[in-house]
Amino acid sequence: MTAALRCRGLVKRYADVVAVAGLDLEVSRGECFGLLGPNGAGKTTTIEILEGLAAPDAGEVEVLGEHWNRGHDQELRSRLGIQLQETQLSDKLSVEETVRMFRSFHPRGLPVNDVLKLVELESKRASWVGKLSGGQKQRLAVGCALVGEPDLLFLDEPTTGLDPQSRRQLWELLSRYRADGGTILLTTHYMDEAETLCDRVAIVDRGKVIALDTPRALIASLGAEHVVEFAVADPSTAPEAAVLAALPGVRDARVSNGTWSLGTSEVHLAVPALLAALDSRRATLSHLTTHSATLEDVFVAMTGRHLRDV
Repeated sequence: MTAALRCRGLVKRYADVVAVAGLDLEVSRGECFGLLGPNGAGKTTTIEILEGLAAPDAGEVEVLGEHWNRGHDQELRSRLGIQLQETQLSDKLSVEETVRMFRSFHPRGLPVNDVLKLVELESKRASWVGKLSGGQKQRLAVGCALVGEPDLLFLDEPTTGLDPQSRRQLWELLSRYRADGGTILLTTHYMDEAETLCDRVAIVDRGKVIALDTPRALIASLGAEHVVEFAVADPSTAPEAAVLAALPGVRDARVSNGTWSLGTSEVHLAVPALLAALDSRRATLSHLTTHSATLEDVFVAMTGRHLRDV
């Protein structure tokens, strides 16, 4: 597959802060690619550079086979769909007027009625934007990004603040766009979103890609299918990491902010062994949960921090 996006050695500084530190990335045509990382990791800055909204201090960017500032910027922008982290639409325009305005920016594109049907806002066509719910506004923003029939769609935290039903509706919309051959680059804090939508993900930390693969392969790299999390009332009574890692069924043990995480593929062995170890030290559990391993666990294992840490 040919590349829709490619950047090499991308660097961006703001005064003494290095937002992007030599980042390399390649996204294939027809792929849904996710950028994951904590706030301040450089995700939004990277997307702004790829969109042509910001200039890098160093590095090379190629978008749909073109380079910014080579005399083809207007033509290239017409092939992109962009949904910003916070899209500010006019509250006093109707939904139909908003889509019609964005359609006028493109030499080709979808009919307004088709866009309203696509984002399921036909019944709201005459409503003011200011009267829409959060989920409806997000779908409208994505509709405005899709109205020009873009070859490449940029989505920066597209479902932040949405209720579960609205998130699912947006996922279905993006899946239909993919099915028609579109390419997506998105950032998200939601691990289930990345695992559902993305063919590959890059985990970004401190302006660099620290891991890149399919969600399934990254999770498999943990060597554990499940994670047991627990905390004790008195942290001093918790067993040492080496003791926990040696428990039956446990692959590794790590602690973050007083909460222990045990990687395991045999929960039925790990949990009873953990309870026995805690009992031997007279430790009182304050928290105990188990869950299937996720991309969040991959990031914690690699950095010792959570993706939602600032």
